[in-house]
Amino acid sequence: AQAGADFLAVPSVFTVPTGKAHWHVLLRARAIENGCFVFAPAQWGEYAGGRLSYGHSAIVDPWGEILADGGEEPGIITARIEPEQIAKARRMVPSLQHDRPFTAPELVRLPLPRSSRSHRLDEGERY
Repeated sequence: AQAGADFLAVPSVFTVPTGKAHWHVLLRARAIENGCFVFAPAQWGEYAGGRLSYGHSAIVDPWGEILADGGEEPGIITARIEPEQIAKARRMVPSLQHDRPFTAPELVRLPLPRSSRSHRLDEGERY
C-alpha cells in the first residue's frame, strides 16, 4: 500500500486448527492497516497423511469487513468492490501515514563504543 497498491493478494494454505484461529483475523488486519481490499485465495482439501487444509478463500474490504467467504468446498467467490472505500478508509484510519521501518537506520549503523584500552585475547582465553 505504501507503494500505491489498492488491492492485496494473499494466497495461502492453513491447517484447519490454525485457519480457524488466525485466517480471518489476519486478513482483516492486513485490509485495515493498509486501507485496501484483500483477495485471499486459500487451498482446501485433504492431503497425504490425513492433513486437512482450512480453505475459506475470502475477499475483505478496506474497513476489514469480509465481503465473501468460500467456506470449505471448492468454488469461486465474488463480491461487489467499491473503490471509493479505499480513500474513505485511509482517511478514517490513516495508519499508512504513521508507518516506519521496524529498525531505524541510525540504530543499525550505530558504532560500537571504543574502550579506553584495547585487550587482545590470548589463545585459550575467553571473554
